Amino acid sequence: MRNLIRKLLSNNHEVVKRAHMKMSVYPHLQQNMEYIQDQLFHSGDLKYRSIKFNQLDGLIVFLESLADQQRIQKEIIQPLEEKKAGTVDELITSMGITKISDLGEVPHALVQGKCLLLFEGQVEAFIIDVTANYKRSITEPVNEGVVRGAHDGFIEHLITNLYLVRKRIENPNLVVRYYQVGKTTKTKLALLYMQDLANPDLVKEVDHRLGSIAMDTTISPGIIAELIADNPFSLFPQILFTERPDRATAHLMEGRVVILSDGDPTALILPVTFFAFYQSPDDYHSGWIVGSFIRLIRLVSFIIASLVPALYIAIIGYHPEILPSNLIYTVKSSIDRVPFPPIVEALLMQITLEVLREAVVRLPSRVGQTVSVVGGLVIGEAVVRAGLVSYPMVIVVALTAISSFVAPSSEISTATRILSFPLMILASMFGLIGIMYGLLFILIHLCKLECFGSAYFAPVMPLRIKDLKDALARFPIWSLNQRPHDPHPRKLTQEKNSRRWEHDDPGKE
Repeated sequence: MRNLIRKLLSNNHEVVKRAHMKMSVYPHLQQNMEYIQDQLFHSGDLKYRSIKFNQLDGLIVFLESLADQQRIQKEIIQPLEEKKAGTVDELITSMGITKISDLGEVPHALVQGKCLLLFEGQVEAFIIDVTANYKRSITEPVNEGVVRGAHDGFIEHLITNLYLVRKRIENPNLVVRYYQVGKTTKTKLALLYMQDLANPDLVKEVDHRLGSIAMDTTISPGIIAELIADNPFSLFPQILFTERPDRATAHLMEGRVVILSDGDPTALILPVTFFAFYQSPDDYHSGWIVGSFIRLIRLVSFIIASLVPALYIAIIGYHPEILPSNLIYTVKSSIDRVPFPPIVEALLMQITLEVLREAVVRLPSRVGQTVSVVGGLVIGEAVVRAGLVSYPMVIVVALTAISSFVAPSSEISTATRILSFPLMILASMFGLIGIMYGLLFILIHLCKLECFGSAYFAPVMPLRIKDLKDALARFPIWSLNQRPHDPHPRKLTQEKNSRRWEHDDPGKE
């Protein structure tokens, strides 16, 4: 048995070694077939089609799980069988045809969905692109719905996603660069940026980090984001995820870069600031007063979600004198029945809420709605009646949960909920003083954090008054005549969005 294992391992080693060597195409079909079978380990989806052309026996080799067999029949077999003789390059009009003499290129081409055309006695072969495209229709992202605006979203097909971006930016300055990451999976990435807007140092740095990825498997944009982020140990997300082409387009026009991955509908946008996670396309499809009001509500929800449970624990445990006298008796009568301190109540309810949320996400949509209603009403009422949790704590946790879901980005929403746990612990130990120290630590961390050379907490730190027009609130469109400074774009000033019609004289022609 030991000798057999050693023999198998040595055979595999020989196959890998031969795969990296340059090998000429054999003149005999049988030798080529044996080589390809060895390289693909006699995979069951490796198929062959025989053909006769120029009085020579030919062979078409492909993987039926990746190649489009209808395209093989229409673009290769039919033209060759109709003419019987001629030049392959002239009869096969496919744009993806390449003549090769190195047989070592064949295994990688086959796993990309291409097919191989060989002829007896020939030391050259043809690789033809006949990749099958199985893609879903373009629909609106479930997690980023809007009231107004475009209702299309990225899908798992890279070329389709590039089409959605290019249709919005019909400009030759839009540059696309391709990458392959993952030694085994060879995931295809596309880096997008505006040549006349994006900072060359930013593009160079992103190119360097993508080119430095050395892993066997990188199948998720989340893995890529973790590999290229400046501070992967930070709780705050430093790269913006989106499935909306209009959102990606808007950031491209600000001088940022976008990374698309084949096989995933998520785009990565960088560099971004903390306030970018609380911006939504809806802000620009409404009046500037309404848009500013909604954005301020989102920012206030961040404070509520991270701070309210800790404030409740600190006030009940250390500073009850802060409460109005009428409210003290109401709160006291409710918490006297609970045998646990406020910190235990809060942790119990927060963990229960997280478990319930995770269950709703994993369950089918029809069942998930039922579970959320049952969990929110029945369980909440039961724990209060059992005396395990007080009514004020239920209100606080419910308000915290609703506020955390207001954020347009799920990454910052999750970070906010996690952030509330250390603040609750500090509040239970030191009261309001502990909360102040915790907030001071968070503020220092946000001011210190960087994202690809840009300040994460811009435009608050460093303070830039002009960029505040589209950060905390949204000023009128005609006043936003400068791009944000944080990505350091080549062109800071853009075309003025002036209401020129107000100054035109309609009587003049």
